Amino acid sequence: MGYLATYATEQGFNVGVFDAEAHGLAVDATIERVNSLSPRWAGFNLLAPTYQISARIAAHLDPSIKIILGGHQAKAMPAEILTDPRMFRCEALVLGEGETRVPELLHDHRSRVELPGVMWLDPVTRNPVTGGLPGTQAHLSPDINSLPFIDRRFLAQDPHYDRGRWEANMVGARGCPYNCSFCGTAVSANPDITIRTRNPENILAEMHQLRDSGVTAFRFVDDLFLGARRVIDQMMAAFTTEDIGKWAVWDATGRINVLHRASDETLDTLANNGLREVALGIESGSERMLELIDKRINPQMTRTVVRRLTERGINVKGYFILGFPTETCAEIDSTVRLIHTLWDLTEPLPGQFRASVFEYRPYPGTPDWHRLMATGRYTAQQLLDYSAVDLTETGVDASMRARDEFNFSVNLPLANAPLDYIRTQLVALAHEQHARTASAA
Repeated sequence: MGYLATYATEQGFNVGVFDAEAHGLAVDATIERVNSLSPRWAGFNLLAPTYQISARIAAHLDPSIKIILGGHQAKAMPAEILTDPRMFRCEALVLGEGETRVPELLHDHRSRVELPGVMWLDPVTRNPVTGGLPGTQAHLSPDINSLPFIDRRFLAQDPHYDRGRWEANMVGARGCPYNCSFCGTAVSANPDITIRTRNPENILAEMHQLRDSGVTAFRFVDDLFLGARRVIDQMMAAFTTEDIGKWAVWDATGRINVLHRASDETLDTLANNGLREVALGIESGSERMLELIDKRINPQMTRTVVRRLTERGINVKGYFILGFPTETCAEIDSTVRLIHTLWDLTEPLPGQFRASVFEYRPYPGTPDWHRLMATGRYTAQQLLDYSAVDLTETGVDASMRARDEFNFSVNLPLANAPLDYIRTQLVALAHEQHARTASAA
């Protein structure tokens, strides 16, 4: 949303980003606030777990406000969303990256006929239709090196102060070449996206701009910064030339299979250039589960990569999922054992390992979603019935508050292991991680 707002502002439009969650506003207060501003347009970034909230807000906006939709859920289920009565004022549903298309729509929504990947509901037939003229496909993959740096006035909590530094999020690439079966960014779920990375010079220019405002910590939130050898080599050559490690620290997402093949020299270079923490999608300690979700790793690779990183003082955050479809209690136990092994392995090392564990939930458009629907045992409505899960007896638990992920579930027995067993293990791991973090502070 910040990139869309930045680009539209540069095209002369008066734009704002309203992050109701960051401001702690309830749904009714959000509706009241948007209506009081009387914008010509209201745009929504639709996500599966929060779609019902977005639809409720859209249904209660002033009739004079046009609606534009985008996001993962919009791409995964466009026809269902356009025919949702609560979205009846939607004039454009934008599939994929929208920087160059949104300003065209803001100028005149009838341009949707010419723009690729823009859908709406035909007023006569009441069927979804898609625009696009020959020669307009460039809109689907804007040149990310020519886009303006995001205007952080549109971001409610970025930069933010953490651990003695001002920290900002960065996006170094778009798209992911992998096909993890549970992930909304899986390549098979995003055939419209061309995978591309920003030039090192472009990234460094934004980092230096942020440094001028006091930022010295960065978090690269895209999938490719440490997920492709070519990108690592190019970026580290540029970071070394600019002496980034002398004034900055940074975190990034990595791929275990890529880092497993990295030389000692490459890992030393990452550490010397200020790499503070790597986030790794480990997901499971079961080889069957890892193969099923197309992760392209095994537990031994994970142990090796975590050890090599933490030996160099680079922290590792591991993401895990409990309750994959068909997963057994024994396979969940193997994940629990792997987490404990990684805790014990890194305890004497300069870098530390922390685990972030959450319950499996299906997302529309992913390989898992198609697999589950193909069984004939579930309806889309069942798989979309996300609800909050209280994992504590009293509802107040410091270890739960410290979790990065919001606890929600579709409450279906997708795994062979019972839901109670999954949640018992999840709570135990969260408590243990909280205790370890507190003792290290």
